[in-house]
Amino acid sequence: MESLAQRAALLRESLHKSQQVTDAVVSILGSFDSRLSALDSAMRPIQVRTHAVRTAHENIDRTLRSADVILTQFDRTREAEREIQKGPHENLQGFLDAVDRLRSIERFFSSNRSYRSSDGVLNHVNSLLSKALVKMEGEFQNQLSQRSKPMEPDRLFDCLPSTLRPSSESQPEENQQNSEPAVYSPPALIEPKFVPLLSKLAQQLVQAGCQQQCSEIYSEARASALESSLKNLGVEKLSKDEVQKMPWEILESKIGNWIHFMRIAVKLLFAGERQLCDQVFECSQSLRDKCFAAITKNSLATLLSFGEAIAMSKRSPEKLFVLLDMYEIMCELQTEIDTIFVGESCSQMRDSALSLTKCLAQTAQKTFSDFEEAVEKDATKNIHTDGTVHPLTSYVINYVKFLFDYQSTLKQLFQEFKKDDGTGSELAAVTMKIMQALQNNLDAKAKQYKDPALMHIFLMNNIHYIVKSVRRSEAKDLLGDDWIQRHRRIVQQNANQYRRIAWSKGQGLTSSGGSGQVGSEGGNSSGASRAAVKERFRSFNVLFEEIYQKQCSWSVPDTELRESLRLAVAEILLPAYRSFIKRFGPLIENSKAPGKYVKHTPEQLELLLGNLFEGKQERA
Repeated sequence: MESLAQRAALLRESLHKSQQVTDAVVSILGSFDSRLSALDSAMRPIQVRTHAVRTAHENIDRTLRSADVILTQFDRTREAEREIQKGPHENLQGFLDAVDRLRSIERFFSSNRSYRSSDGVLNHVNSLLSKALVKMEGEFQNQLSQRSKPMEPDRLFDCLPSTLRPSSESQPEENQQNSEPAVYSPPALIEPKFVPLLSKLAQQLVQAGCQQQCSEIYSEARASALESSLKNLGVEKLSKDEVQKMPWEILESKIGNWIHFMRIAVKLLFAGERQLCDQVFECSQSLRDKCFAAITKNSLATLLSFGEAIAMSKRSPEKLFVLLDMYEIMCELQTEIDTIFVGESCSQMRDSALSLTKCLAQTAQKTFSDFEEAVEKDATKNIHTDGTVHPLTSYVINYVKFLFDYQSTLKQLFQEFKKDDGTGSELAAVTMKIMQALQNNLDAKAKQYKDPALMHIFLMNNIHYIVKSVRRSEAKDLLGDDWIQRHRRIVQQNANQYRRIAWSKGQGLTSSGGSGQVGSEGGNSSGASRAAVKERFRSFNVLFEEIYQKQCSWSVPDTELRESLRLAVAEILLPAYRSFIKRFGPLIENSKAPGKYVKHTPEQLELLLGNLFEGKQERA
């Protein structure tokens, strides 16, 4: 406790001393404050002068810096002016850089109007930019005219898949099916190294507000090159009247070329123009579409006009296949046309292409319907005297065979008009109608034959030809086994009718019965009986020679059917003849001049029957 009391006493003493010190310091500071106030009053004028000097220096520095910036802009202007005066021919990139500098200078002085020299410099810069603009337009036109050369056909052919090149040999169908998808490589219409410069020129002209001039210059140059490329390829500008008056042989060849031209135009030339437009006018989507439309409008119209003329021409069966070919290529190209001719500027061109596709579909569908009617109403009078296959039959069958090469196209065509569910049912129904129309026509033509036996030979030949052709084609699966079996029975029925009509009389003459009474084989017959036998031999010979001479000129073109028919005749005639010879031959042998009555042995008769139906192809 004592120690604590001592410490407290020392603390009070220390505090008392601190208070004394503090009071002394306050007294001293008070005297300093009065002295500092006097000093501040004395220094204030000096500070004012110092601040003024500092401000003056800062103003001078700012002015010098501004002057330096302005002088730099003047230097840049002079440098740019030198490039503008030289023009773009020597150094196009340098010229374009100079234009960029002038635009930068123009922006600088436009935003710093307070400078005395701003208006003067702006006037000078704008004058230089105007001169540069004129030179850029000229250079843009010059570059395009130099670089826009027509594409030679050989270069275009090199861009096609190998199977479509004119010089390539046609590959086997199996190899084509296993080959990779066809690849088309649009050509570089302008050398790639020049495209960036053209793009920069276009960008400068667009920035200067010269979109119209730029578009016209570009479109004119490229349209001319495109039209020349198509002309070199063989595309002709033909009016619809010229097309419709053209002989079919020439027109058919031109249609084949047109299909080739359409593929090259869309997949190579138009695709290449679209790529080039997109690259040159990267700065403006609307300008790309506008220029592309202007470039391709006339060329596309020329191509479509030919197709429209064909679609609108007089319908005939032989045109169906080329119409289907044309419809196929338009369907194949429609997606690419929609992709390439994109944008509002190309909407009418897309509509024109789609309109042609629909027009070709309608004409093909009507032609297909016309064919069925034409088959049934065919009034050809020049039937063959030999009963062979009629030209109409082979024409219709070949026609149907060709149709099956277009199965997918026809299904698409029927779907277009809501007549098929995609299974081919409509194609099967129409094919059956065509076959029935052909059979009806053949039945009518058969009635022109005065000989009933020949009429059945005619029907047998033609129906057999139809059945055999169907069995060997894709039509077999579509028409079905029931159809084939039903028509095979019709063939057999006509063959049976022929045998009954043509040979029943000859079979009767050589049958064992007859009007005369014949005695035993030993020859103990009356004179009247011998005379009856001779008469029957004589009648048989006359009848056989008549039938033989006539039917040797008849024709059964199919080898198997011909042999089958000969065998059937032999089965009717030879057994009866052998029996007749065996029974009554001895009577004749014992008579005077037996060779006058028994002209043919059964073996000779069999050889003669082997000459039937060879045909001499005589025409009525």
